[in-house]
Amino acid sequence: MLDDPLWSTWWVWMAAGLVLAILEVMVPGYIFLGFAAGAVVMGILLASGLFPLGAGWALVVFAVLSLIAYILLRAAFRGDETQVKVIHHDINDN
Repeated sequence: MLDDPLWSTWWVWMAAGLVLAILEVMVPGYIFLGFAAGAVVMGILLASGLFPLGAGWALVVFAVLSLIAYILLRAAFRGDETQVKVIHHDINDN
């Protein structure tokens, strides 16, 4: 299975990124967004032709890219946990 040249084809990674991004829209919580970003970046790397990787190395690079994307997205979307929202006005008050 890992000897299949399909793993080193750029459009397979781009399609996987698209499927994972669509899955992220259906399942909230930023679960698949890092994987989608990793797959898209992997597709770009393979399409550029600069990194001709075998299947095993392609999966390793995908895992590392997904981890980096997850860490960056978590830092970008993290709210300020120290700030507490205080409501001074109730909508039912006249």
